Amino acid sequence: MKLKNFSLDLTQWYLKHKRNLPWRSTRDPYRIWVSEIMLQQTTVATVIDYYERWIKIFPTVHDLAKAPLPKILKTWQGLGYYNRAKNLHRSARILIKDHQGTLPRDPQIIRTLPGFGPYTTGSVLSIAYDLPLTIIDANVRRVAMRLLALKGAADTKQDGKINEFLLKVLPAEKTGDFNQALMELGALVCRNKQPLCLGCPVNKYCLAHKEGKQEIIPSPKKKVLKEIDAVIAILEKKGKYFIQKRPSQGLLADLWEFPGGKIEAGESHQEALVRELKEELNIEPRSFKYLFSVRHFYTQFKVNLLVYACALKNEPLSDATHRWVAFKDLSQYPMPSGSAKIIEKL
Repeated sequence: MKLKNFSLDLTQWYLKHKRNLPWRSTRDPYRIWVSEIMLQQTTVATVIDYYERWIKIFPTVHDLAKAPLPKILKTWQGLGYYNRAKNLHRSARILIKDHQGTLPRDPQIIRTLPGFGPYTTGSVLSIAYDLPLTIIDANVRRVAMRLLALKGAADTKQDGKINEFLLKVLPAEKTGDFNQALMELGALVCRNKQPLCLGCPVNKYCLAHKEGKQEIIPSPKKKVLKEIDAVIAILEKKGKYFIQKRPSQGLLADLWEFPGGKIEAGESHQEALVRELKEELNIEPRSFKYLFSVRHFYTQFKVNLLVYACALKNEPLSDATHRWVAFKDLSQYPMPSGSAKIIEKL
């Protein structure tokens, strides 16, 4: 494959057709870093509002570093993968402490910061500083697999060959534009389904297009979501609702939620509620009233939240991780999206 003008053709297309996104109007490394972290596992359309709100609340790395974690998690609420927000916070504090609040240009130093893997390091440093670093995300992987007509699923097993190709076509200058062009091509033209090959600026370099295989490269993955049923207990007294904080490690760490949990095999809803309230809070319900259900999808599973109002024989204890909160104040607590949906319905 002759690649002499590949990077030029792609970059010229990008400069003419790129979307007008808020993080593309800045060369501020902090803002580019925030956008790249938000865009991981999240669509561009979803990120725009979150990004603009985040920058308004935390306009600089100094503002982020000094902010309390609950405020950061609340601002992030709804984006999911909350460790991304925690890593932003941890890294901001390290940057203030060790690097005068400036994102270093050295990839080896950057890789030591929480949340900086190979992709984030390459994307942030190439876009912010034009360093000649390759990047591989889902869009780039799909584009490269079609260009090279690589067989198989779009997974990390392909990345060795893909990186060899990227090193060949990586321009000496304006690497950030080139890397963004690759991602933009995958998002707008070389799409997962129904790629728009006629409008592709680099279709003459594409082996999959030449062989008519663009619809079957990469091989589709079969995704099976595990379904989980859970019971949720709404405990209320004098206009206040009981919520509890999740552990600092594991799924949805440090977020607040209503008591409850997974229904085990063979359990009725009521039996699950009795067991969960006993295990979590050492309390016993006196009666139950079904309110409604909420369905929420996560990456690996979907959960059906069956919500019950519960009257109690004895009250749970209050402490730093267990609180009675006025309904109007619930929105101040960072919560999983499923819990936020419950509040909306209440």
